[in-house]
Amino acid sequence: MLIYQSNEITVRLLDEKDEQLLVQWLSDPVVLQYYEGRDQPHDLNLVREHFYRQEDTAHRCMVEHEGKPIGYIQFYELEEEERNEYGYGDTDEIIYGTDQFIGETDYWNRAIGTQLVQSMMTYLVNDKQARKVVMDPQSWNERAISCYEKCGFRKVRLLPEHELHEGQMRDCWLMEYTHRQYAVLYKPFNQGGMIDGFEIPDWII
Repeated sequence: MLIYQSNEITVRLLDEKDEQLLVQWLSDPVVLQYYEGRDQPHDLNLVREHFYRQEDTAHRCMVEHEGKPIGYIQFYELEEEERNEYGYGDTDEIIYGTDQFIGETDYWNRAIGTQLVQSMMTYLVNDKQARKVVMDPQSWNERAISCYEKCGFRKVRLLPEHELHEGQMRDCWLMEYTHRQYAVLYKPFNQGGMIDGFEIPDWII
């Protein structure tokens, strides 16, 4: 099922046929260093457990670039436990979380990750009416943090020992993107009310 298409980027829900690609990507130490950890290589059973059998509300998606599957992205509306953990327990705003990786390493360092994140922010603000979007990259992952900052995210809180990665509890940054940042970044340059094929709703101003 198609979620959206933006220029060269297509995001669609995972299909059963994507299992082997996920196994390929998540058994590559170069990819695992940044996602899941090199001590967590995934075989088919683990891929099915983590990506196909979860009973939650996350949308788990394949990312394609010009029709070629190259990576994975998931997005989900924050529920009460995550809101409290991140410090949003006192607001009823619509807040989404997302995380992603490019599994085809030949596509690294080509700004495709930036395109993907920007297009997802446009989708979440426009289609899901998200007031905030958050991510929590590990603090050592400067590659990811730089990408997110280019896309308009800002660091709002250090989360000490937040995530287990390769046998150690790692600090993470809570990074936040708001609907107002979307308006500031895109509205002045799109007087026709469109960005990347999406109509810009008036409510974001």
